[in-house]
Amino acid sequence: MTETQQPEIAADGRPRGQAVLDDLVRLLDLEQLEWNLFRGVSPEESLPRVYGGQVAGQALVAAGRTVPEDRHVHSLHAYFIRPGDPHIPIVYETERVRDGRSFTTRRVLGIQRGEAIFSLSASFQTHQRGLEHTEPMPRDVPAPETVPDLGERAARDGSAGWMAGVPRPLDIRLVDEPVWSPHRTGRSDDPMRVWMRADGVLPDDQLLHVCLLTFASDLTLLGSVLARHEPPATRPQMASLDHAMWFHQPFRADEWFLYSCYSPAASGGRGLAQGQIFTEDGRLIASTMQEGLVRLPDPSRTGE
Repeated sequence: MTETQQPEIAADGRPRGQAVLDDLVRLLDLEQLEWNLFRGVSPEESLPRVYGGQVAGQALVAAGRTVPEDRHVHSLHAYFIRPGDPHIPIVYETERVRDGRSFTTRRVLGIQRGEAIFSLSASFQTHQRGLEHTEPMPRDVPAPETVPDLGERAARDGSAGWMAGVPRPLDIRLVDEPVWSPHRTGRSDDPMRVWMRADGVLPDDQLLHVCLLTFASDLTLLGSVLARHEPPATRPQMASLDHAMWFHQPFRADEWFLYSCYSPAASGGRGLAQGQIFTEDGRLIASTMQEGLVRLPDPSRTGE
């Protein structure tokens, strides 16, 4: 939405973006069942399987709820083990691995029907001083207000892709043509860049802002694998296999951040993607890595 447009209004009078964002905040507010046991649900309007960023964000909430408030997450490493069913709750079992003087470590299993669908390890740290340096922000990136949002893309030419049909708690503005866009031609070795922010105002809860960023980090990362190749005639099968994040500096997820995604390698039906997340004023606040399944259709099995 550009500055000249008025926000859509939900039935309760709130801006529609804020209403959808509030729904996501409630989704991340897990029910505590026992000392180390939590339960989360999926939104009513959902994809055929649980969105990876949702289960990662909820698992991080489960880990963070068992950690003292003066310790903040600085890294997470996760595996997507089985597709999640959005129609049944996910139970998050948290293991208190270590509580040291400076660092706290947690492991979380996401469970459905008695089987693990997701695992996460996260490390938390007390505030400490040390050396500081950062990667510079990419140059010549247009300001987010000058880039059309997904609603404008959908209305203009249908290039918003699958995200146009689901509720969006994030304001997402694709700087580069996405891999599903009909206007994208040829391969590119340049990073794919997208501006994002929570589409509304968030409470002053640092763990919540980190979980929102974790939720957002799975949206566009794996698409950078396809960007380095000619557009396939048939959409490949794609799924996240593992995901890692490192958080470098404090931030607010309801302020603009630039997500720059690039794929350094692909082989064996898998693709590796890396991302850097910058604030609008140029601070590198997080780094991501993900390997995903990128399986092209097999022509010899057509018709099976």
